[in-house]
Amino acid sequence: MKNIFRIFKTDGKNIGTNWVAAILIGGLILLPSLYAWFNIKASWDPYSQTDQIPVGVVNEDQGAMVRDQEIHVGDDLVDTLQNNNDMDWQFVDRDEAMDKVDYGDYFAVIVIPKDFSKKLSTVISDNPKKATVEYYVNEKINAIAPKITEKGASVIVEQISNNFIATVNGVIFDLFNNLGIELESNLPDIKQFEEYIFTIEKNLPAIHDMLNESLTDAANAQEIINKAQGLVPKAKQVTNNGLATIDSTTEFLTSAENRLNEMAPKIENDLIKIRDMAQSADKFISEIQSKNVDFSQGKDIAAQLNERVNEQLKTIETIEKALRQLQEQNQNNQEPDNTQQPTIDNALKQLGALRNSLQKVQENAKLLTAFIGEKKQEADQTLADLQQLTQNTHTKIDAFMKEYKETIEPTVLKEVAKAKSTLANARGILTDIQQTIPEMKHILARTEGNLGEGKEKLEAISGEFPYLSNKINQLADRIRDIQDETDINEIIELLQNDPEAERSFFAEPVKLNENKLYPIPNYGSGMTPFYTTLAIWVGALLLISLLSVDVVGSEQFSAQQIYYGRFLTFMCIGILQTLVVTIGDIALLDVYIHESLWFILFGLLISIVFMSIVYTLVSVFGDVGKALAIILLVLQIAGAGGTYPVALLPEFFQMIHPFLPFTYAIDLMREAVGGIVWDRALKDIVYLMIFGIAALLLGTFLKKPINKKTKLLMKKSKESGLFH
Repeated sequence: MKNIFRIFKTDGKNIGTNWVAAILIGGLILLPSLYAWFNIKASWDPYSQTDQIPVGVVNEDQGAMVRDQEIHVGDDLVDTLQNNNDMDWQFVDRDEAMDKVDYGDYFAVIVIPKDFSKKLSTVISDNPKKATVEYYVNEKINAIAPKITEKGASVIVEQISNNFIATVNGVIFDLFNNLGIELESNLPDIKQFEEYIFTIEKNLPAIHDMLNESLTDAANAQEIINKAQGLVPKAKQVTNNGLATIDSTTEFLTSAENRLNEMAPKIENDLIKIRDMAQSADKFISEIQSKNVDFSQGKDIAAQLNERVNEQLKTIETIEKALRQLQEQNQNNQEPDNTQQPTIDNALKQLGALRNSLQKVQENAKLLTAFIGEKKQEADQTLADLQQLTQNTHTKIDAFMKEYKETIEPTVLKEVAKAKSTLANARGILTDIQQTIPEMKHILARTEGNLGEGKEKLEAISGEFPYLSNKINQLADRIRDIQDETDINEIIELLQNDPEAERSFFAEPVKLNENKLYPIPNYGSGMTPFYTTLAIWVGALLLISLLSVDVVGSEQFSAQQIYYGRFLTFMCIGILQTLVVTIGDIALLDVYIHESLWFILFGLLISIVFMSIVYTLVSVFGDVGKALAIILLVLQIAGAGGTYPVALLPEFFQMIHPFLPFTYAIDLMREAVGGIVWDRALKDIVYLMIFGIAALLLGTFLKKPINKKTKLLMKKSKESGLFH
């Protein structure tokens, strides 16, 4: 142990008394710090300087028409980028942009194609197409820049997408809001519609029966139309016959009216004659009564009276015959409301009574002739009776003449005129009916066509009825299910919203609430554990490269004494290197260190461990050990996870990761920078101490035997003049 400290003191004395050695040692103490500081400062906050990266932007968008409104998404994007400082956006044409990105003046170029707005507008069509943004990057210029520019391009695309989604969602939620308002206003109609559906469902059997009845009625209606079409010719014939009958009846009435007009004066004259005859007979009888008649002349008188009575009877027969002809014509008229018949019948009765009176006069005249010679006294009585009869006859004739003049003739003429008027009206009606028959025939034909078409539609409806019935039942069941599952008032409340708030929500439905554990404010501070650890290892490499692991006069010391004695020198210089770099990180660079004291102490521990490893490799293996230390450095830079997460490294580096000192050294320094979790820190300390103790044990027990075997090899390498 005494010799170990003797070697250490001698090294310290030599450094203190030799200014050249002191300067060299000072340089070795400072150089590792410079390596760490420059790298930390260079990577202090590179992502805050992305506005210095030139990126070309080419806008070739020609716009599009959306519902009579012109849109230019490309122009809107350019306006947005002009106010964006994430990159150094350069707005140029395609040729200039491609030339500059190819030459390296631009790191990347973003091209907005001609159909950019047009494709975005297809979102409202049945075949929407995705719009594309062309991105060109020159990856030859720098390894990191393409990633940064790619991120910038992705941000642009994301921004376009978010704005587009926000706009579309705004329109959608405007529609939803309007739909909710409209649903609320139409809620009574919706309820009524539901009731209609349930009512239809309830009445489906009745509707089915009604359809069947309609089909049956349609078939019956077809038969009725066929019968009606068959009766049209008969109706036409009947109207023709009716017109002919009316024409003949009218002609007959006209003839009867003419005959009546012709007979009226004659009848009147005949009645006057009868009256005159009755007067003459009465006068004649009066003369007979007033005179002394010679009964011998009675036969002559009776003959004269009989002759006059016969003339009167003939006249009455003539009138009676004319009235009977008029009666026969009137009966042929067959009108239900005929008022002529009673008048004619009454006239015939009066004529009959008059005729009976004259016949009695004639009979009395005959009696007069018979008894004239037998009973004169009875003759007087007979004459008196005869006179009475003639007077009655005269009275009846006057009454009949008055009845005929005032009643019979006017009534007959009036009724004949009325019958002619009725027949004229009937003829007009039949003529209208006859003219309507072709139209009726056309209507029947059209009705038959419509009925056939209606029957076909009824049959089609009847055929579709099972499907319709099934769908209505399904709809009714679905409405009941919806009523059980949801409340339309809740749906209306859900649809009614603030479109602006909803659009904002769906533009960014998930907001990242970032909670930083062990926050580190900048990239340089985050890289400090790696670069500081690397600087400590590099410092050890510098020492073993410039300082000798052997001592002058080594013959008087054992291998273990030389190993530990010179190790103390290397360790002290390494500690000074670590103090400079760790304190410089804090004081000069103002690196964020959560636990500054522990950062320095952890650095000192790492320095001792690293120095033991590097020193042991060179002390035991000589120049081969130097190579091994460099190889180990390379492996640790790549596999320790200092820059990239271990999960991103190739499988080989993931395999060696747990066996590298850097792994635990960097992790321990990160604990001090971000905040110490002592479980992890203690684990790292334990592993580092294992590495350090293992190195010391290796040097203690293998230095002497391995040095003997490598002594000749080292001698030969020095003889080459290339190695010291």
